[in-house]
Amino acid sequence: MLIKLNGFEKYFQPTFKANFPNTRLIEGDINIPSDAFPNNMTGIIGGPPCQAWSEGGKQLGFEDPRGQLFLEYIRIVNMKKPKFFVIENVQGILEDKHKLSLDFIIRSLQSIGYSIKYQLLNAADYRIPQDRFRVFFVGIRNDLQNTFTFPTAVTDKKITLKEAIGDIIESPRFFNEETITEEHPTRKNHDVYTGSYDAKYMARNRVRSWNEQSFTIQAQARNEPQHPQAPKMTYISSDKRIFAKGYELLYRRLSVRECARIQTFPDSFVFIYTDIKNGYKMIGNAVPPRLAYAIAIQVRNALPQ
Repeated sequence: MLIKLNGFEKYFQPTFKANFPNTRLIEGDINIPSDAFPNNMTGIIGGPPCQAWSEGGKQLGFEDPRGQLFLEYIRIVNMKKPKFFVIENVQGILEDKHKLSLDFIIRSLQSIGYSIKYQLLNAADYRIPQDRFRVFFVGIRNDLQNTFTFPTAVTDKKITLKEAIGDIIESPRFFNEETITEEHPTRKNHDVYTGSYDAKYMARNRVRSWNEQSFTIQAQARNEPQHPQAPKMTYISSDKRIFAKGYELLYRRLSVRECARIQTFPDSFVFIYTDIKNGYKMIGNAVPPRLAYAIAIQVRNALPQ
């Protein structure tokens, strides 16, 4: 059972409270006194901010204040000594430029009494309809035998976009900077961001076909993949694509609900927002629930019953 959750940004709090009414939300910075967390925690699960390590950012690592929050995560683990912890972060943390930082993180976690295993996983290998590479660190306390293994990839039949969102036939609503005050009348969160496309977005194809898996669902609305109803974008040069002529009206970003489906959130999970960009942000920053469940089962099996 999830007992407490710590969150800094306020935009996600109404969504969390609506979907997890019995979980206490600790609102604010992780730098809060550790007394805010219970002493008998079975596990700590979280994702220190990825921007410091992301290929899409400046990759400053610990030189970025957000990168320092990795150390705050370790501090909480050290203070509370749970049986296990799980950390999720972006693929960029494995790059050679971050080798010293990664080694420091592993040594720090080992020094506070944990056996560590980490691995790069692609969500598409776990029946999630998108290519999404993320690194997961799992630590088991040293007084417990670490028998944890990462879940086995399921590569024989990957879930397609057609299977994931093909039944969403209602027309979406379209928003840019407008304040959203009412839900979609027939399909909750079926809202599409209509902001302009910059040169970086148009530098490569952003369309995956119905029989493929989606590109990675992003936390920034303007970077979301295109809906598979449109044909692949037309190649102009190595750094330029255009929407296929004669089919321009078919191009639109995936809706908030379609992104949620691709991330494997159930339709019963409702996202609350007045700014559509926050809807995309909540979903793009999340670990796909189906992948989280697969890892959780492996952790449970590794712990003494």
